[in-house]
Amino acid sequence: MSKSSKQTMDKKAQVLGGDKGGSSKGLAVMVVVAVLALGGGLSWWFMSPGQSEAPLPASAAVVAGEQVVALNAALFDDGKARHFEYKGADGITVRYFLIKSSDGVIRAAYDACDVCWPEGKGYYQEGDMMVCANCGKRFPSIKVNEVKGGCNPAPLERRVENGKVIIRLSDIQAGRRYFDFPRKG
Repeated sequence: MSKSSKQTMDKKAQVLGGDKGGSSKGLAVMVVVAVLALGGGLSWWFMSPGQSEAPLPASAAVVAGEQVVALNAALFDDGKARHFEYKGADGITVRYFLIKSSDGVIRAAYDACDVCWPEGKGYYQEGDMMVCANCGKRFPSIKVNEVKGGCNPAPLERRVENGKVIIRLSDIQAGRRYFDFPRKG
């Protein structure tokens, strides 16, 4: 063994806290610390209110001569809300979500309401409820796309055909009023 190889092994042993072959005890401690840090970070992310996946970009398609967003209906079978965004030609990004409610209906709404929209915070899901990230009001999934006004998620028209959820781009863009304002810092 060359002198430089021996020095490298000696330094590695010192860092790992043991003999020249490395210490399994030092390595085990490092692994435990890494697992705890990762586990703590992941549990914080999953347990924090308002944490969700980043909105998915929506892409346009043409169905029956209409410009639409068409999504596979099976994507919503787990009952989890999925957030999407569509950036119009005017540069305004409209955010919306879809959820398969507890009664089995796929529902759609803008990620905004008539009251809290200026805050730009939208909704997140807790169990069978959609929760306003600004004021904390809770809405059962079966009321999404049914109840209008107030802090209720603003309904977005959709239809389900041949296993696809179809939303007209003109309906998505009609919600731009909820997203066309300067954001607070």
